[in-house]
Amino acid sequence: MNAYTTPKDEIAAASSFPAAPLVRPSRDEAEAAVRTLLQWAGDDPTREGLVDTPARVARAFEEWFAGYEIDPREMLQRTFEETDGYDEMVLLRDIRFESFCEHHMAPIIGKAHIAYLPKNRVVGISKLARVVEVFAKRLQIQEKMTAQIANVLDEVLQPQGVAVVIEAQHQCMTTRGIHKPGVAMVTSRMLGAFRSNVETRREFLALIAQPGLSSSAV
Repeated sequence: MNAYTTPKDEIAAASSFPAAPLVRPSRDEAEAAVRTLLQWAGDDPTREGLVDTPARVARAFEEWFAGYEIDPREMLQRTFEETDGYDEMVLLRDIRFESFCEHHMAPIIGKAHIAYLPKNRVVGISKLARVVEVFAKRLQIQEKMTAQIANVLDEVLQPQGVAVVIEAQHQCMTTRGIHKPGVAMVTSRMLGAFRSNVETRREFLALIAQPGLSSSAV
């Protein structure tokens, strides 16, 4: 953090969602760009094995980056208040995801653990996994993705606290550059009671560390 930013500024920046591009290229333009890259790499985009590759890549991009079309705030709007006063931790762990780094467009493959302490309402657990999916299906850096997930849950659910831990391997580090396979990056974001209460944070970290514990058991 530099002298011109505050924690509040950083939270706002991390939780902001990318604006839609003013002018989105057409599919023909996207496929032409793929052909250019294939030729730049040294191959012939007109040969049999590559002639349909630009169209396949365009379709793959629609799937890989579908998160730009979804607002996770809207997805979290449906909540449930009939909880009989339940206010203990809700934890969903080992949520597998695939994303792409915004620096080299190389895959990021990992898992996320999400917990929150409800105040007056809870959300369907599938929505927690969907929030991870939405942010993963955008060009990312892991630190930003961790903050985005935590911040949107805190904003919409307004719980007593939110905790997010992400563990992932970055192919931009394992397949190029320093070439160090097997290295995992871990990031975390603790808000509310998970930041202020040591015991609450410790319980969360202990639960996600327990081997063989299924998310349905917590």
